[in-house]
Amino acid sequence: MSMQIKRFTPGPELKSFLERSSADQKEFEAGVRSIGAEIRQRGDAAIFELTQKYDGAEINAATFMVTDEEIDEAYDAVDNEYLTALLHAIDNIHDYHLRQKQNSWMESDENGNMVGAILRPMERAGIYVPGGTAAYPSSVLMNAIPAQVAGVPQIAMVSPPGRDGRMNPHTLVAAAELGLEEIYKVGGAQAIFALGWGTELVKKVDIITGPGNIWVTLAKKMVYGDCQIDMLAGPSEILIIAGANANPAFIAADMMSQAEHDVLARSILVTPSSELIEAVDAELDKQLALMSRKDIISKALSSYGAYILTEDLYDACRVANVIAPEHLELMVDNPFEWFNRLHNAGAIFMGQYTPEPVGDYLAGPNHILPTGGTARFYSPVSVNTFMKSTSLIYYTQEGIKCDADHIITLAETEGLTAHANSVRVRKNTLL
Repeated sequence: MSMQIKRFTPGPELKSFLERSSADQKEFEAGVRSIGAEIRQRGDAAIFELTQKYDGAEINAATFMVTDEEIDEAYDAVDNEYLTALLHAIDNIHDYHLRQKQNSWMESDENGNMVGAILRPMERAGIYVPGGTAAYPSSVLMNAIPAQVAGVPQIAMVSPPGRDGRMNPHTLVAAAELGLEEIYKVGGAQAIFALGWGTELVKKVDIITGPGNIWVTLAKKMVYGDCQIDMLAGPSEILIIAGANANPAFIAADMMSQAEHDVLARSILVTPSSELIEAVDAELDKQLALMSRKDIISKALSSYGAYILTEDLYDACRVANVIAPEHLELMVDNPFEWFNRLHNAGAIFMGQYTPEPVGDYLAGPNHILPTGGTARFYSPVSVNTFMKSTSLIYYTQEGIKCDADHIITLAETEGLTAHANSVRVRKNTLL
């Protein structure tokens, strides 16, 4: 086989492999900061120059935002089969996210004191959709639909144009079907800085969501604090836990489905069966020749692919929890008996007939997921990503009289006598 996928058992060698950075961020940080400085100083003029430099597209103030005419032309360029599939995906994704929406609440106690929370959508969201030479309409849906379900009134979409200065028609049709009207032809770090800080033509947003390359990720890191972000995402990854009876052809196909994203993408098989590893290795060799992106797949699997041989499936689950992958496929008999052992994963795909692309496109759950082990503390993009909470507190006279001594004691323990006094002066009026 042209690619040599690394083989491990749980131990120090595997730990070293997993800790190896998939991209040297310091190599890119200076370049990203330079772009940020340009956007800070020159706003839209810098955006147009950078779009020419990185995307080869001539954009100006008159062509920066997508027009209704371009939307109409996009519909003419896509077929009915695509539109039918797109509408099916929209329905599923909308239904799934609708179940996530939480309501404001308020409760009272025996003294009539009340506490609660008001849940409100953010006012303005910026969604990043990768583009240029490729089309990612699914990313339009996964960004915009939860924001719309949350009730965000303003959504600004950014995506890089092709060299002709136009956005991919499939991406535009997806945006149009969701009713998005504020769409800018800009990508990369410059798009993130424009959203996060604002320019003459782009109004500053409250949150930025969406996947992107290392330039996009570092820019999101730099604007965080000026606005909210969804997460700091890295290259895509899949981990497959497979029992001895798993279909090796399915596993090979699914490992390649992630490897084709990027030469930095990670594909890992974790199994107690050495025979299965050999069978998957043979299947990869067979199937690779049929792939249009076989060079990318081969490089990714050679550099970041791995077979991990464990003692049993219990051990496989322990390994998966340490790795905390973006996508976790559970190809075992009776997956419903095993999934509760998996605590750290962006999404779990259960059974032989639930490949990762089901989640990417149609099932309904969001495909913008934590990567690089951050599933230990990050969650997928959801309706809650676009909402904020405000606490509510109301105390009655009886309530403050009842709790005053406790509050005073705690405040004075911390040495905050003015805090204690603000309660004491109210207590004294009620004696």
